[in-house]
This record gives sequence, C-alpha cells and structure tokens, in this order.
Amino acid sequence: MNRKTDQEIQTNGQALTKQELKKLRGQFKHTLFLKNHFNLFMTLVAAVLCSVSAIVSSWLLKEVLDLTAGNSRFDLYTLLIIADCCGLLLLLGGVIDYCFLSRFRAKAMKQYRAFVFDKILQKGIQAFSKENTSLYISALSNDVNTIEQEYLKPLQTNIEAGISFAGALALMLWYSPLLTLISIGFSLLPIIFSVIFGNMAAMAEKNVSDQKERYTGVQKDALTGFKVIKSFKAENSISKLHEQKNQDVAQASRKRVKASVLVTYSSMLSSVVVQFGVFFVAAAFALAGKGITVGTVLIFVQLMNYLLSPIQLFPNFFAGRQSALRLMEKLAVALHQNIPDEGEPIAPQLTEGISLRNLDFAYEENKPVLNGIGMEISAGGCYALVGGSGSGKSTILNLLMAGSRDYSGEILYDGKELKTVSPSSLYDLVSIIQQNVFVFNSTIRDNITMFSPFPGEEVERAVQMSGLKKLIEEKGEDYLCGENGSGLSGGERQRISIARALLRNTPVLLIDEATASLDNETSFEVLDAILKLDGYTRVIVTHDLDENILRRCTGIFTLKKGELSEQGTFDELMNQKGYFYSLFNVSQK
Repeated sequence: MNRKTDQEIQTNGQALTKQELKKLRGQFKHTLFLKNHFNLFMTLVAAVLCSVSAIVSSWLLKEVLDLTAGNSRFDLYTLLIIADCCGLLLLLGGVIDYCFLSRFRAKAMKQYRAFVFDKILQKGIQAFSKENTSLYISALSNDVNTIEQEYLKPLQTNIEAGISFAGALALMLWYSPLLTLISIGFSLLPIIFSVIFGNMAAMAEKNVSDQKERYTGVQKDALTGFKVIKSFKAENSISKLHEQKNQDVAQASRKRVKASVLVTYSSMLSSVVVQFGVFFVAAAFALAGKGITVGTVLIFVQLMNYLLSPIQLFPNFFAGRQSALRLMEKLAVALHQNIPDEGEPIAPQLTEGISLRNLDFAYEENKPVLNGIGMEISAGGCYALVGGSGSGKSTILNLLMAGSRDYSGEILYDGKELKTVSPSSLYDLVSIIQQNVFVFNSTIRDNITMFSPFPGEEVERAVQMSGLKKLIEEKGEDYLCGENGSGLSGGERQRISIARALLRNTPVLLIDEATASLDNETSFEVLDAILKLDGYTRVIVTHDLDENILRRCTGIFTLKKGELSEQGTFDELMNQKGYFYSLFNVSQK
C-alpha cells in the first residue's frame, strides 16, 4: 500500500486531498449566502453606519474635552450638529438591521437545510443502507444549530467590529503614529492566544457533534425498538446504554465549555493588559509634553475599545467558524460517499423477462449468501420464492432492486445487465412492496401518492385494485394515518403499499414477505389482490405456503441455504416429493 502524503485524508476508502476536502466543504458554506447577497449587503451597510457612528462619537468626546480646555477647532454648536448626525446614522443602521438581519439569517439556514436534505435524497439505496442515519439527523438538528449560533449569528457583529477597528486605527494614526504602533504591539498578545486556543475549541465542538450523533442513534434505536425492549424486559440494559452515551455527551460538552472559557478569559485578560498598557504609555507621553493632550489620551482609551473589540470577539468567532466548518466538512465527507447514478437508462417496460445466471453474492467476504443461482422469470408471470429463514430470498429481491453491485454472475432485464443500468431508470421499471411498510403521518391519499400529483382516475384505479375502497369509504382519503401508520391496521398499511406500487404503474412488482405480520385471512386477501394484477410481472417472497395461492403462480423457486434447490409449478414440486414437499407439509401442521 502506498503511503499517503500529508495533503491526503482517508475517508471510507477514498483518499481526498485537503484541497478536495475544502472544495466539498465550500459547497455547503456557499449555500448560506446563495441568492442571499442583497440581505447580506444591507446588513453590512448597517454595520458600516453603526461603526461610523461609534468612531465619530469617540472623536466628539475628544473635541468636547479639548473645547473645555480651549484646544478645539470647533464650537459647541457645530459639535451638537455633528452629534445629531451621528445619532441619525445610528438610528438608520438600526432600522436597516431590523429589516434585513433576520431575513439574512433565516434564508441562510433555510437554504442550508434544504441543500443538505436534497443531498441526502441524492444518495443511492446501497450507500444509504450501509450508513448510520443518526449522522444526518444530528446534522439537521444539533449541527445546524451550532452553525447558526457559532458562525452565522456572530458574523455581522464581527464585521462591524472589523470596520470599527479600521476606523479607530486610522484615527489613532492621525493623532499619534508612535502611540498607535505601541498599541499594536500590545495587541499581539490576544492574537497569540486566539491561535493557541481557537483550534482547541474547534476540536472540542466537533467532539460534541460526534457524541451527540451517537446519542441520537441510541435514542432512535430505543424509540423504534420500544416494543422489543418492553417485551424482552430490556429496560435496564437500554437505560444503562443511554446513560453511557448521555455521559459521553456531558463529558464532551464539559470539555467544550472549558475550551470556550479558555478562549474567553485569555481574550479578556490580554485585553485588560493592552488597555492599561496603552493608557499608561499615553499618560506618560502627555506628562512628558510630547504633543499629547488630555483629549487625545482619552480618545486613545476610547478607541482602544474598538481596537480591542475584534481582538476579544475574533478568537471566539474564529473558534466558532472553525467548529462550523468542521461540521460542514464532516457532513460533506459523509454525503460524498455516494454511489453515483451511473449506467444507461432502461425502458420502463419488460417484454422478455428477468434472468439470473450463476449468481453469487456475499455481504461479508468468505460468507456466501447466494451460490450459483439461476432463474428465468417470464414477463407477465407471477413467481414465488420460498424457503427457510436465511435461505437468500430477500437478498435476491434486494439485488433485483440494485441494492448492491458487488455480485458475480448476471442479473438481466430483457437481456440488459443490471450493473450497466442507471438505478433511477430501474425504479421506473420495478417497485417493491415490503413487509415493513413505512406510512407517513399524513393523509391516506398522500401516503398513496407519496405527495405527488396524480389524476383522480389513476388514484381511484389504484385504490380499487389494492382493496382500499372500503377503508376510504369508512374514513375518507383525508384521514390522518398517524405516526408510521399507527391509526391503521397491518392489512390496511400493506394495501397502501400495494396502491403506491400500482399508482406508479411499474411493470415489475417485487413483494418481500408482505404478509408476514398479518393474520391468515388478511394475508390471503393481500396476496389474492396481488395475484389478480394482470399485466404485471410479480416476484413474491412468502413464508405462507398457501396451496390456493401457490397453485396460481406461474412458477415456484425453492431456496435452501443460498442455493436453488428446486423449481417448477406447485403440482410439479409436490410430485417430486423433495425439499418443497417437506416445507409444504410442515407448514400445514
């Protein structure tokens, strides 16, 4: 293996240079400001107005003091007019801020969340199925909040501080270049502290994000598997696991707070040193008669606040910005691990059929799941895959849906190898109905149409063919299904799944243990509805060896330990008195 250079970072098997990583991260940062430049510009205008007002106020203080000592070039009336103008500038800046600052931040975060969500939806099924979804949940909740609070929110304040810094520096140079250079020398101290502690704070923030991601994963597992936890009386074990992850978050948060305290207090301490140092040097110059008036001493002290303000703010802002960029980088890398939608488009129709030839597959090396599978599925036919648990039935359907390309052998749709087909065009040809139907907390119609517009007659057809007509007559199509379909029975959820597939009108339907959790009567009704779908190519994985169902199948494939044991019609397999015959007789007892 070649040794990676310092400019390369290994990410899930892919080596990305720091430049590539910066480019990936830049897409996320750019999203905050995309089509948001006018709002940003107006907040900058407000910052300029407020900064100018602040600098002029400091100058006014000097002139008023010098006026009382007889050293000012302006009279009191002129200074009052300038003071009024200064107040108007501040008021105008406040009005602009009131109108545009909230728009800028709200639009920035809205665009960022939309960009991240769209990027997640662009990932392939294979890539997403191997990932921890808690990373994305955390990115859209905890991390988004951190980016807004630590980077976006302080942005305008720091810009304003920077403008005030430039104005104060110019005014100080005007009055005393030597004293200004001495002030700059003192100011190097907080800059050194910001460099030392800024990266420490950024690393602490990333650690908090990592721990919160793991904690979110435990929460998700506990809530999703609540029934399993209760039925197996695993409350204590899960509680201990939750407590450990909760403790990890608390420890990471404590370290983050410590890093923040170091940044804040080092900045404050160095600011005090700078301010008093400049004050005493200016006082010494005044006492020595080196052209420094009392007004000049006081304006230097006043302007040092604007000179010190960015020195106080920038370390925290720099640390927050680094934290935000690290979170963006972390998310960018995760989303970069995407299986691209490569391949040629395939027509959304099946004229010949599907062929599996000498198909081998393993999830882990040296642990084969499928061995030498060969199947011929004719277009328009209905086929059943049967076999014991772990025999590879669901794996075959997963491969037919392009769930992985890490197989050997061939999977052919009308003679076209699946590896050469783009997944998006495949989904126009194939739909899958699964055992665990996900139902959104929305209306029955939304769950059927998946929130897309469809003509009423097409929805009505899918409802009729899937057997949902009675449910809709009873509850109406605007009935809210509840979280994950809690307001529906298992059979009703399955019928919604069938209706979804029928509405998409794909020629091929894959049905994966769709009736495993249903009672016998409902199971028969669901499978009967599927068998009545003329014109579709159907592949059914079923545990329910119902003779009335299996006799109506074009063919039956019997799997045993990842190998195709037998194939044929129901009568042919029963006459062979082989493995299928044994499975069927056992299921009838």
